[in-house]
Amino acid sequence: MIGKMELLEAIAGKNRGLLTKETDKLAIVALVAQLEDRNPTPRPTEATDLLEGNWRLLYTTSRELLGIDNLPLFNLGQIYQCVRTKDTKIYNIAEVSGLPFLESIISVTATFIPVSERRVNVRFDRAISGLQRLFDYQNPDNFIQQIESGKKYFGIDFNITNREQKGWLDITYLDEDMRIGRGNEGSLFVLTKS
Repeated sequence: MIGKMELLEAIAGKNRGLLTKETDKLAIVALVAQLEDRNPTPRPTEATDLLEGNWRLLYTTSRELLGIDNLPLFNLGQIYQCVRTKDTKIYNIAEVSGLPFLESIISVTATFIPVSERRVNVRFDRAISGLQRLFDYQNPDNFIQQIESGKKYFGIDFNITNREQKGWLDITYLDEDMRIGRGNEGSLFVLTKS
């Protein structure tokens, strides 16, 4: 699909949005809109086989995610959103690097509920943050297995009980290896299946 390749070229080298200028943002938003108009999956929340899996963030306008890079001595690494449709769970995992031996993880787990053919409501359940080596972090799948086994982590690990910690996400484009979403705070997300 021509629009898909153009979008991938436009976001290449932008470090998930950290290096995007205002003119770049306008061009990227225009390419995203073209793809959304030709979404091959008209009912994405029902396409569980396509939604399922580990998605790596390619581009976002989310200030919250991009702000992780502003932490002193740390650099934002890969960001994953791992979707487990059977359990209606989402695992957001950000890898953070910096000083040797201080590579970290920032993770938030959430439960999602489809409310329309393209929208899911999201309720945030748990926040986990700490050093990768203390967590025995190897990859997203290994980390999710640890979480689901009931493991508690040394560092920051708490249940989110504030009912205000929720939002929604519209899945505006979905195919076998790309997903585009728009969040309740106006953020845009472009992800690829990893």
